[in-house]
Amino acid sequence: MLRALYSAISGLRSHQTMLDVTGNNIANVNTTGFKSSQTQFQDTLSQLIRGASGAQAAAGGSNPAQIGLGVQVAGISTNFSQGSAQATGRSTDMMISGDGFFVVQSAGETLYTRAGSFSFDASGRLVTPDGALVQGWTATNGVLPTTGGAVGNITLPQNAVAPAVKTTSVTMTGNLPSGAAVGDVVTRDVDVYDAVGDARTISVQFTRTAAGWDTKATDGATVVNGAMTFNAAGKVATGGTITVNGVAIDLSAATGFADLNTLAASHQDGRGPGTLQSFSLSKDGTLVGSFSNGATEPIARIALATFINPGGLEKAGGSTYRTSINSGIATLGTAGSGGIGSLMGGALEMSNVDLSQEFTNLIVAQRGFQANARIITTSDEVLQELTNLKR
Repeated sequence: MLRALYSAISGLRSHQTMLDVTGNNIANVNTTGFKSSQTQFQDTLSQLIRGASGAQAAAGGSNPAQIGLGVQVAGISTNFSQGSAQATGRSTDMMISGDGFFVVQSAGETLYTRAGSFSFDASGRLVTPDGALVQGWTATNGVLPTTGGAVGNITLPQNAVAPAVKTTSVTMTGNLPSGAAVGDVVTRDVDVYDAVGDARTISVQFTRTAAGWDTKATDGATVVNGAMTFNAAGKVATGGTITVNGVAIDLSAATGFADLNTLAASHQDGRGPGTLQSFSLSKDGTLVGSFSNGATEPIARIALATFINPGGLEKAGGSTYRTSINSGIATLGTAGSGGIGSLMGGALEMSNVDLSQEFTNLIVAQRGFQANARIITTSDEVLQELTNLKR
């Protein structure tokens, strides 16, 4: 009789735990990066009433007789399935598509999270909503360190400058009119840069001759004269390159058809210095800065971590996890490599809570609780009858 009471009490406790877990899942239905949990039950030790006996020549064997002593919670597991994506449009919001965790530092402790709602603080550091510092590799002069080195705080460099690049080549494309009269002049100016970013102008002058075009290029200090001709197909035959003070002007793509006067500089490989204007996130977690001079350079790369057994991670609050003895150590890498998922900018991973399943679990837990409560009331009635035998 008392065994039934204690079994029912264990059932009440276990189903209360299931209600607690289910209630927490429902409460976090809109929590970014939240992973739901499930409760598993198992029976407790059974009391042996009669042991098993082997078969004899004159009698068959018998099975053991046991009475169970209730139920207990075997474990509470975390479901790490992918949550749905919610577009936010914020460049600092990031979502992991696949396996992996962001690495953050909070009060000197390394934690891991799937919630990618980040922002920059007053010092330019990438942080979570509660101030934990996002970890990764920061570029130096546009060069990222070798992946696998020590990670540190990701910092957006204040007043970052993209260095100037000296112009070494200019490409001119388009058409010089073959029908131009002898003596007609076509002039094109090209802005080029020296090693410190100072701009100067190279003026290229084309003068029509009976044989083709005379060329003269000058940057104010150096003058280079030449000549170029076109073949019958309108392609450059001779004089396809002019070099002025270390800058090679490529004219080989120019044409010499009739009427059109469209020759222009289509490319030059130099630039002046530029300041950081914006950044974007690539799929491998690299933050790429866009500068005012048109340059794009990597600023930093976000580190992601994977675990042999992510289910062994311990929830640390704030949508973060810490390692445990059964999770294994973190393996750091970049998005899209070594089994790590890719990163998506401007989006967040929502909770993976399935409300239909959680409400069903509520009903199951409630009915299980009620059934175990009924065992107690029934046992109480039997005890009442027993005590009423003596009056």
